[in-house]
Amino acid sequence: MEEKKKPSKLQMYTKMFASTFTLSMFTFGGGFVIVPLMKKKFVDELHWIDEEEMLDMVAIAQSSPGAIAVNGSIIIGYRLLGVPGALVNIVATVLPPLIILTIISYFYAAFRSSPIVSAVMRGMQAAVAAVILDVVWNMLKGLVKEKNVVKYFLLVAAFIASVYFKVNILIIIVVCGAIGTVDYMAREKKAKEGEEQK
Repeated sequence: MEEKKKPSKLQMYTKMFASTFTLSMFTFGGGFVIVPLMKKKFVDELHWIDEEEMLDMVAIAQSSPGAIAVNGSIIIGYRLLGVPGALVNIVATVLPPLIILTIISYFYAAFRSSPIVSAVMRGMQAAVAAVILDVVWNMLKGLVKEKNVVKYFLLVAAFIASVYFKVNILIIIVVCGAIGTVDYMAREKKAKEGEEQK
């Protein structure tokens, strides 16, 4: 059986730019919409990143300031090709919205009064809600695979704090990050002690 040839750096840059540009061009409705598309492209199709790593990248992108689409692109680009990869992905992510918004702003008056554009936007809102629900479901499935009670507790506690007590999302992220760090360090320490006893 012939071994699959690894793509060259130039091929990876080109493929990454084309993929990210296309995803950004056809992603409507906010940053979270791009997450399942990135997963499908870089995890399922290209196999450049594994699913668990993708979830970690999404968590980092969400907890950092700025748009999640741009943050996610930077992290993926950096992970695959370092700083040049991050720069390529920034350009690929920002360029399509910049072009589209420039065109829309030029014809803003015509777009604003068009009933067709209004109808399209209403239809897109429903599609965006479905895509975001798909993101949440896929991330939840990835979380459920791990048998970690602390993660389940944080998931429920964060939901209750955000929805019912209106706690600032920044506080929730910082607290969950701190608890996750302590839990990880405790599990690592326990694993090392177990290895030493063997």
